[in-house]
Amino acid sequence: MRMRLMLLGGGNALGQALIRLGAEEDISFLAPRPPDQGWDAPSLTKLLDDNRPDVVINLAYYFDWFQIGHVDEIVLAHQERAVERLAELCQHHEFVLMQPSSYRVFDGARTTAYSEKDEVAPLDARSRALWRIEQSVRALCPRHVLLRFGWLLDDSSDGLLGRFLQRLEQDEELCLADDRRGNPTPVDDAARVILAVLKQLDCRAPLWGTYHYGGHEASTPLVVGQALLAEAAHHRQSKIDSLTPVAHASCPDAQDEPQHGVLACKKIFNTFGIKPRAWRTGLPSLLERYYRHG
Repeated sequence: MRMRLMLLGGGNALGQALIRLGAEEDISFLAPRPPDQGWDAPSLTKLLDDNRPDVVINLAYYFDWFQIGHVDEIVLAHQERAVERLAELCQHHEFVLMQPSSYRVFDGARTTAYSEKDEVAPLDARSRALWRIEQSVRALCPRHVLLRFGWLLDDSSDGLLGRFLQRLEQDEELCLADDRRGNPTPVDDAARVILAVLKQLDCRAPLWGTYHYGGHEASTPLVVGQALLAEAAHHRQSKIDSLTPVAHASCPDAQDEPQHGVLACKKIFNTFGIKPRAWRTGLPSLLERYYRHG
């Protein structure tokens, strides 16, 4: 690859997946360690002035945006300011900025899949912050790619998947919504998509804009949970034999989580030739890494 790639967030699960996948194709990333206080305007300014990459892949806040249960609004505000400065710097230096976002920018009121043209309506503080970040990136850095992902699943112990697997080892009823829908997306698949986009950009194709990606076969948390329960049985005996279906409205996160968060992936296929991959195929390696590290 001719472009110099800088990866912010190389230590988190998605960043690690991207580095692993890149190494298989002899594609390397400059992945600087963040300052102790996290990235801010001065540290980002110095970083980009000193290194001058062609593309910045900003996964610095991946865990807070995609995995953690609750994010403090003060933390979100700091992250917003940092991304705004990053977008300004990328525009000033004429770098490309690749920025992740989420299905969460939609309210889930419609039952059909959301396209990139559909109107957003964020439900909670995190979703509103993601939407403001999207707007900031579009306004400040025209050479950008915004990737909205579906339900991202990774092997971190304190992420969505890790919290679910830990509950399997507790002798308590585990309830999951059977009327909430989204696109489960293993982190390796998300990394595949990011790398495929980068390859196209390396060909100097000006394919800027917003794109959706989620794993093939929209599903419910109950269906995903049942698949994970079956796969986890290959690694460790669970104290739970079955999962209890419940309505989305009765879930504790019903006010924050879109009931229908399915993403239409036609644009990313038509533009980059990226086909959605079945999310079930990614579960064995995901759980193998989780239990190996645990």
